[in-house]
Amino acid sequence: MLNSLRSRDMAYHFHSQTNPRRQEADGPLMISRGEGCYVLDELGNRYLEGMGGLWCASLGFENDRLAELAAAQMKKLATYHTFNHRSNDPCADVVEQIAELSPIPGSRVFLVNSGSEANDTMVKLAWYYNIARGKPSKRKIISRKGAFHGSTVMGAALGGLPHMHESFNLPSLNVVYAGKPHFYKNALPDETEEAYCNRLIDDLETLIASEGADTIAAMIAEPIMGAGGVVSPPADYFPRVREVLTRNDILLLSDEVVCGFGRSGNWFGCETFGFVPDMMSIAKGLSSGYMPIAAAVIGDHVYQAIADEADRIGVFGHGFTYSGHPVTAAVAAEVLRIYREMDIPARARELGGHLFGKLEATIADHPMVGEIRGAGFLAGIELVADRSTRTPFDPALKVGALVERRCRAHSVMIRNMGDVISVCPPFVMTKSQVGELVDGIAAALDDASAELGK
Repeated sequence: MLNSLRSRDMAYHFHSQTNPRRQEADGPLMISRGEGCYVLDELGNRYLEGMGGLWCASLGFENDRLAELAAAQMKKLATYHTFNHRSNDPCADVVEQIAELSPIPGSRVFLVNSGSEANDTMVKLAWYYNIARGKPSKRKIISRKGAFHGSTVMGAALGGLPHMHESFNLPSLNVVYAGKPHFYKNALPDETEEAYCNRLIDDLETLIASEGADTIAAMIAEPIMGAGGVVSPPADYFPRVREVLTRNDILLLSDEVVCGFGRSGNWFGCETFGFVPDMMSIAKGLSSGYMPIAAAVIGDHVYQAIADEADRIGVFGHGFTYSGHPVTAAVAAEVLRIYREMDIPARARELGGHLFGKLEATIADHPMVGEIRGAGFLAGIELVADRSTRTPFDPALKVGALVERRCRAHSVMIRNMGDVISVCPPFVMTKSQVGELVDGIAAALDDASAELGK
């Protein structure tokens, strides 16, 4: 008989984004509870969580105000749906707040349960929009190499990460890929950032001309690529992308799942990088990860065409059982009130300035660190074998995974995407805790450097 929850997890749980055979052999790290910015495992070991769990725990890992509100809503109306002209008070509350914060004119909010569902929904709406306009040939979606947009069939197809495609036998789903805007890794020798941006835009124009603008419905992009390596675009990249797409009658979909709700130093990443999308997906920070809720935020021009087409048919045939769930909506609405009370964009800029200052002072000259990048309270650290030539480590060495393990040994949680270390802390972190986080990363880099030297 299995006598521990960890053993039961090893026996029955098929984990996300893991190696199943390694999971069977080694088992999981069982996280038992949260205390502010810290999480504790089943043995009582305490870790400073520098990734907000999975880019989402903006308010840390326990909050009495939200717990009490969720319990009260459970007692009042524990569940209901939003099909067939139904709604509920928390649902109306949260969509109003989202629309008030949205930079998209005349926003309408379609509630879903995850970032993957939100991105799927945006793609379906882009197709529907073009059917409504009598342009059914506009079906292709432009994504970017190295992108991550979710794990559903459409989300994975949009993604430009090889492991999200390999062995799944995904259909093509009419997705084509533009270049990854990563100046540090992809610029030519002696190429300026301005020249690199010009090349990216020229390549996008060439891609659109090659595929045919009359066959392309939309382009999807994260303002800062999260799981793609915390990659910030060159200056003026997104305004120029916006111009190209508008000229070619192609919608721009902003994936704000990671960047939304203050993370980049503004309410949304599109504001940080100077563009207005036609639609945007939001999730993670929407509820601080406390409840599964997400949304597609839709511009008025898109909504009006879709509403007319749905009226012609008689119904809009898309939705999910838990869209607008009263408990998740109530928690998200209260989270947004807390963010406003905190002035979360200003908080991100303040803490982010401290984070980047501490990273520069502590690890910028480390022999394993090639680049420190990001915006707001979101950072990526590129690990390299040779700083002067920007030579990466042999992937077989799994250096990023080594650094992640050593961080845990120093009671710090981060995430590695290959040989990029990502940092996405809760906004309730103190400056002292930011220092504790960076010191843990520095110690882990020293450990890893010593181990590789052997």
